[in-house]
Amino acid sequence: MASTQVQVDLSLLSMRFRPLARFPQLVGGLLLYGASLALMVRADLGLSPWSVLDQGISERFGVSMGAASALVGVAVLLAWLPLRQRPGVGTVANVLLIAISVDATLALLPPVEGLALQVPLLVAGIALNALATSTYVGARLGPGPRDGLMTGLHARTGTSVRLVRTSIEVCVLAVGWSLGGTAGLGTVLYAVAIGPLTQACLPFTAVRVKKDLCP
Repeated sequence: MASTQVQVDLSLLSMRFRPLARFPQLVGGLLLYGASLALMVRADLGLSPWSVLDQGISERFGVSMGAASALVGVAVLLAWLPLRQRPGVGTVANVLLIAISVDATLALLPPVEGLALQVPLLVAGIALNALATSTYVGARLGPGPRDGLMTGLHARTGTSVRLVRTSIEVCVLAVGWSLGGTAGLGTVLYAVAIGPLTQACLPFTAVRVKKDLCP
């Protein structure tokens, strides 16, 4: 009987620390995500909609790309309040680590010129972004601010996720472009490729858990 109790206690302890074991995957995914954004910035052929906004804010107000990303992330988190979304550790880490990573990568990676370098850099950035997205989402430690906004609006309005996401990204893209962000071929390629690529990566990165005692 005592042995059974010890086994149960150890099992509960293991379940309690499962999220902690997934934390390195979360951190790695977010750092890679920031690096992927920096690759697309250096390619200078068009960014993802949210990065167009970040870059526009960076250009208009003279802050770094990472700082702009963090400011947008905090603003989006404030928009969660009326939507009654609950952040996780991954949500906070998303704001901080992506900002640090994108600025660090931009500092290390100089601008490039010529399509022979720009196109491969763009493709690498999009592919790495998909892998990074599936990695941090697969850790299951809380949605990013932008993902939570999408799911929150979907839950509150009953509108399809596809329509909510498209509407948000069109608005974000328009505002970012008006502020001076770069939209172009890379923006279109990102929109077409990121979904299928992320879906293809998820089976290899998603953590399969039955139930965690702490989120």
